[in-house]
Amino acid sequence: MVKEKVILGVDPGTSVMGYGVIMVEGSQLKLLQYGVIHLKKYSNHEIKLKKIFERVIGLISDYSPDEVALEAPFYGKNIQSMLKLGRAQGVAMAAALSRDIPIVEYAPKKVKMSVTGNGNASKEQVAYMLSGLLSFNVADKLLDATDALAVAVCHHFQNGRPQGQGKNWKSFIKENPGRVK
Repeated sequence: MVKEKVILGVDPGTSVMGYGVIMVEGSQLKLLQYGVIHLKKYSNHEIKLKKIFERVIGLISDYSPDEVALEAPFYGKNIQSMLKLGRAQGVAMAAALSRDIPIVEYAPKKVKMSVTGNGNASKEQVAYMLSGLLSFNVADKLLDATDALAVAVCHHFQNGRPQGQGKNWKSFIKENPGRVK
């Protein structure tokens, strides 16, 4: 009997936060929900953080994920932006941890590599690959949501191990027969 697992993927941001929820049954993936919350309309950073926390808690209440996967912040030159992005990620983590849900972080290049085979893939390329994998039509305005879905799918492909310990092509082919032609 195949056990189901629900994974919530989060792409934290201070202007737009993407989220995606998938269900895994064996090697089969099913899209449950994806979307974004627009945070630009809130001028106060603390209110943005509150909205992120509330949305993640709401998703947890609605879908009861077994695990939460987050995209780790990339390193930029603007220290203030990095600080705000780190806070957004921390609030999303705190929401999951407040419900005792395990969390895992993935670097953006790791996520892109996992989904497209190219660590430098564009958001559009990631969305295109996911639309085929999860059978949905992607909208350009939801690229932050497809990034969050990519984090969830990456987590599934990594089997919950951020660095893919113990993984090789032989185990990948065995675990994902439908992805190899």
